[in-house]
Amino acid sequence: MAKTLSLDIVSDVVCPWCYVGKKRMDKALALFGPERVSAVWRPFQLDPTIPAQGVDRKTYLKNKFGEGERPKQMLQALEAAGRDEDIPFDFDAIARSPNTLKAHRLIRWSLSAGCQDAVVTKLFEAYFEQGKDIGDTAILTAIAREAGMDATLVEELLASESDCDAVADEIDAARKMGISGVPTFIVNNQFAVSGAQEPDALLQLLNKAT
Repeated sequence: MAKTLSLDIVSDVVCPWCYVGKKRMDKALALFGPERVSAVWRPFQLDPTIPAQGVDRKTYLKNKFGEGERPKQMLQALEAAGRDEDIPFDFDAIARSPNTLKAHRLIRWSLSAGCQDAVVTKLFEAYFEQGKDIGDTAILTAIAREAGMDATLVEELLASESDCDAVADEIDAARKMGISGVPTFIVNNQFAVSGAQEPDALLQLLNKAT
């Protein structure tokens, strides 16, 4: 069956709500018919100012959100959403907040390799469930290998500046479209919704475009 819809998912791999959103979109696609949709993951950086080597996560979160009840409430909401979607978030295991440019380059290459969904899933799992530094070339290369990509080629590309500008241009284009939060789901370049919407809402979005 020919793909009938295009689905662009604008996301950042250090965004926990993007992981929740992926799980919910997977449920919506299972009901709609995944064979009817051509999905592409698009890059976004919540904080492009993070240095290439990353920063200490606890310090970063304290500086960004402060202390007190608000961060605790945000964490509790995420953990509750994670339980609903079978995501075993382990925020205590995350030592560093990475710059995600390298991860987005890997996601870009995985599209042509035919394993983009697998790579995105493995990146989310590595970061949010295992606390791995997904800004690290060795971690990214291992994920590429697990997904069936040419790990040697990926390692060489990550050591270069390959597609840095292309990813930056895509992120800039998303911002110019008015996207300021992720995940954002865009169907047929016409219909869009932001946030980790419930599966029913995402299914309605897909049906609206048919």
